[in-house]
Amino acid sequence: MDLIQVQAFLVLADELHFGRAAERVGLSQPRVSRLISALEREAGGALFDRTTRRVRLTPLGTRLRDGWRPAYGQLLASLDDARTAARQPEGTLRVGFTLTTGGTALTRLVRAFTAAYPGCDIQLREIEVRDLYGALRRDDIDVLVSWLAVGEPDLTAGAAIEHRARALAVSRDHPLTDRGRASAEDLADYETAWAPLGVLLDAINPPRTPSGRPVRRTRAVGGLHETLALVATGQVVHPTVAGLPLAQRSDIVLLPLVGLPPLTLGPIWCTAHENARVRALAGIAATLRPIPREGLKPPESAGT
Repeated sequence: MDLIQVQAFLVLADELHFGRAAERVGLSQPRVSRLISALEREAGGALFDRTTRRVRLTPLGTRLRDGWRPAYGQLLASLDDARTAARQPEGTLRVGFTLTTGGTALTRLVRAFTAAYPGCDIQLREIEVRDLYGALRRDDIDVLVSWLAVGEPDLTAGAAIEHRARALAVSRDHPLTDRGRASAEDLADYETAWAPLGVLLDAINPPRTPSGRPVRRTRAVGGLHETLALVATGQVVHPTVAGLPLAQRSDIVLLPLVGLPPLTLGPIWCTAHENARVRALAGIAATLRPIPREGLKPPESAGT
């Protein structure tokens, strides 16, 4: 016995006509007849009296109809309630971000979502860059706000909420500071850091310059703090984004970096874990005009 059998019985009990009942449930008339016959065998007696002119319920059929109708209605109501809940972004939405992706764009997205869906609570969680997508795959977070350079087939990228100009982090006494700016071609002349970020690493620190010269990504690092320590001591230069808060320090200079496209920030989620809250946040992100973050002005001198 299954729900289609229950539905066929209750519809036939209403219509008392096999043809009309079959049309209502979307089955063939012979199929409805077989379902009713199987149900009668299960019940242990005839549920309908059938003649060439009429169909009517037997006392056993009336008893079964009266018992099943409210229960079937409750089943349908529960299913409708579940469908409604699945479409409504209520509950908790866990949003992850990293050291470089938290900021005004994230704040703007969270505030817009909260205003649109006050019944949904947002929890913000910082994610380690060295395991960028692990929290998504473990279902520890629902959405990650990160750079939209995603080459993972199980992940979905949403709309951009910010375009961030590029910068090159160098030590305070680095030769490039006298020039006041850097180009993508300069990356081939110095050592840079390497981290296990997949295609995101290529977007941040490309393996080759625009002319094809190889970039020496030789220093393996575990995170941004370690990278900036190497930058400050002059061991590497680091392509990053303009306005990086952690690089606002006396031993590091952020130079405008020409020749690389801006990095784009937006929501990313695990496709298999998508739910109504994730879709709602993605919808809000799509309505926000991306913030263009201007590039850096060249420093006046290395000592300023």
